[in-house]
Amino acid sequence: MEVILLDNVEKLGSRGQLVKVADGFGRNFLLPKKLAVAATPQNRKWVEQQRVRFLKLEAKEKADAADLATLLEGVSVTVIRKAGEKGNLFGSVTSLDVSEKLVAQGYHIDKRKIHLATPIKVLGEYNVPVKLHRDVTATVKVTVEPDEESKAKIQAAAEAKAKAAAEAPPPAAPSPAEPSEQQTADTQPDAE
Repeated sequence: MEVILLDNVEKLGSRGQLVKVADGFGRNFLLPKKLAVAATPQNRKWVEQQRVRFLKLEAKEKADAADLATLLEGVSVTVIRKAGEKGNLFGSVTSLDVSEKLVAQGYHIDKRKIHLATPIKVLGEYNVPVKLHRDVTATVKVTVEPDEESKAKIQAAAEAKAKAAAEAPPPAAPSPAEPSEQQTADTQPDAE
C-alpha cells in the first residue's frame, strides 16, 4: 500500500513523502491517526500544492527545537531514590521520572523524547540525550542521589569498611632473606 505522510513518522519518513507500507500498518495505524493519506492521484496533487507549507512548517519546528535545545543544555535534574549500601538503587530511574522532573522545572518534554538506553540503577551523574527533533538533540544532566535513610546507611558502611581496613594488619610479604622450600630443594646438590 502506498501512502503520503502528513506528519513525520520515525523510522518511516518525513511529512509529504510517498512511502510504501504494509497494508495493515497503513489501514490500522497511519490512516486512522491521520499520519498519512492514501496515495491517490488527487491526494498526490494536493500534497504537491502543500509542499511549500510543509517545508515552512518543518523549518519552524526545527528552529523551535534548536531554541529549546539551547535552553535544555544548562538544565540539571536531581532524582532522589532509596539505595543500598553500595549505591545500587531499589528500583530504577526511567525516562518518565526525568520527564516529570523537567515538567516540574517548566520544560514540557514528552517521555518518548528522552532516550535512556537502559533505566538508571546506580547512584551518580548521567548525561541523558533528549531528542527534540529528528535533527536536534539536547543533553540533560541527571543526578541520582540517595534519600536521607540510604545516605546514612552508605556512610555507615563506608566508615565500617575504613575502620576494618585500618585495624587489619598489613599483608605479610615473604622476606627476601629466607629462601622458599622450592629454592632450597633446587639449590642443594644431589648426594648420590
